[in-house]
Amino acid sequence: MTSPNTTSILVVDDDPALCELLSDYLGASGYSVTTAGDGKAMRRVLAHGVPDAIVLDLMLPGEDGLALARELRTHSDVPILMLSARGEEIDRVVGLEVGADDYLAKPFSPRELLARLRALLRRTRSVAQAGEGGAGMRFGQFLIDTAARRLLRDGVEVRLTGAEFDLLRVLAERPNRVLSRDVLVDLLKGYDRDPFDRSIDIRVTRLRKKIERDPAAPDYIRTVRGEGYLFNPLGTQT
Repeated sequence: MTSPNTTSILVVDDDPALCELLSDYLGASGYSVTTAGDGKAMRRVLAHGVPDAIVLDLMLPGEDGLALARELRTHSDVPILMLSARGEEIDRVVGLEVGADDYLAKPFSPRELLARLRALLRRTRSVAQAGEGGAGMRFGQFLIDTAARRLLRDGVEVRLTGAEFDLLRVLAERPNRVLSRDVLVDLLKGYDRDPFDRSIDIRVTRLRKKIERDPAAPDYIRTVRGEGYLFNPLGTQT
């Protein structure tokens, strides 16, 4: 899609003026920007290569952003920043549940969008660099391959989004410690959040569905009521 040294961003939005604005603003910040007005155009772009991040509008003609995010998550963990003119909490929750890594309500400032993109990209790259040459972390039947950013269960990959992997890594690096939501946000995001942000709870729910025998009675990622979450690498002792 671009040269190896260029960070590529795909903007999927049916507003030509907004696409032009983001192309100019992100381009001036050193990014290579490609735009698409709908799902079909997005797929044509992806056929030539996966970008480093995708800015995806929720309200699109034809297939909406939720359907496209869900489709992307079946085969890719590319960071997704979802946009929407509807800023209600339910929209943020649904967007995060289908696999978006972050959510930004319209209208927004290009400066904030740039800051959030940088945070997404920084998390992805820092984790990969930290894991280079490492053996990974094990718990139960699982291996967290930090170098390849993969989770393996008995040698078989369990597909995680970038946001899910980052949360699992942060928890696994601090076993048997209660981590509050605010602490987890600080470790993961690196920028201010809405005080009602539920992204941590949503990621925990998604992770539990992928690693727990019974997500309703988790062995590994436990809730400490009123305090936060605790990662128990030994699971249930029987």
